[in-house]
Amino acid sequence: MRNISDTVKHLLIINGIFFLATLTLGEQVYDWFGLHYIENPKFSAWQILTHMFMHGDIMHIFFNMFGLWMFGTPLEQMWGRNKFIFFYISTGLGAAALQMLLYYFQVEAVASEVLRLGGDATDVRQLFNFGELPQYIADQIATETLQSSYASFNAVLVGASGALYGVLVGFAMLFPNAQLMLLFPPIPIRAKFLVPLLILADVFFGFTKYSVGPIAHFAHVGGALTGLVMMWYWKRTQFRNNRWN
Repeated sequence: MRNISDTVKHLLIINGIFFLATLTLGEQVYDWFGLHYIENPKFSAWQILTHMFMHGDIMHIFFNMFGLWMFGTPLEQMWGRNKFIFFYISTGLGAAALQMLLYYFQVEAVASEVLRLGGDATDVRQLFNFGELPQYIADQIATETLQSSYASFNAVLVGASGALYGVLVGFAMLFPNAQLMLLFPPIPIRAKFLVPLLILADVFFGFTKYSVGPIAHFAHVGGALTGLVMMWYWKRTQFRNNRWN
């Protein structure tokens, strides 16, 4: 079994502590530390960072932490602690930024439509806080659109998946021919093929209705894109071979 690196070990511990807090203190922990839409009354600035250490259930945290151990350890061993931390946090922030941008467009599009149809700021607040609208306005907007905007305004983004996708991109670029084993079906596949397939799957599920469960697919894509940009930049600068110790 691969030896775990120090920073990855500490990240596993921090994630575990946050998860234990959700089990002992309940749903209010998600209100405190999960990332809410910026105009939601439950939003706090620290959530931009803390949401990366929150998880929804035992399977969510297990797969994320397994991936962090498996793919994060060789990156930290190659880069050193500081460079790995910078990469990990940056990709997590990039993941959140893209998902929040999507929420923004969904929320603002409906808010503008409500105002255009004769509603006011109070109607907009009622919609996003309680899911209610004057009937004459609600009749002119597709129910699915209203439900989607309401869900976006009240969504709670949690998990290390976005940062993990950045780590996956970094791993695939540094170790492209590493053989990885799929779970379903159990066949080996090289990292340079598996990671793009995972990203393409998230793009597909993000634009369709076939997603299984409340998965923030565009957060995955955002983390992967941030990781790709950082890796591309580092390969062309002095940081390519430097360790940030």
